[in-house]
Amino acid sequence: QVQLVESGGGLVQAGGSLRLSCAASGSVVSINYMAWYRQAPGEQRDLVAGITSGGSTNYADSVKGRFTISRNNAKRTVYLQMNSLKPEDTAVYYCNADIKQLGSPYMNYWGKGTLVTVSS
Repeated sequence: QVQLVESGGGLVQAGGSLRLSCAASGSVVSINYMAWYRQAPGEQRDLVAGITSGGSTNYADSVKGRFTISRNNAKRTVYLQMNSLKPEDTAVYYCNADIKQLGSPYMNYWGKGTLVTVSS
């Protein structure tokens, strides 16, 4: 059974920083694309940032220049460094990854989410 477990959320003042982590556990053979999404109350879940196994990244326009996604393939972990946080960044942040288990094709998995609250 594969699991994605996020950590690092919390309450921070506007202008502050947080670092989110997401680790994959279980019988993981390979991880392809990894990403962070977020969902604010009453809103849809949107892509924040993504990173390929080779390190190519993409970002939502709203976070470019403030957030940085990275990964450690050996640790099966993806990170999201969030700087210059704004109240509108408040949301539940979800980890997402395409993971291959032995004998199975790549499948898409979600973490349970971690809450980030930015106070003004």
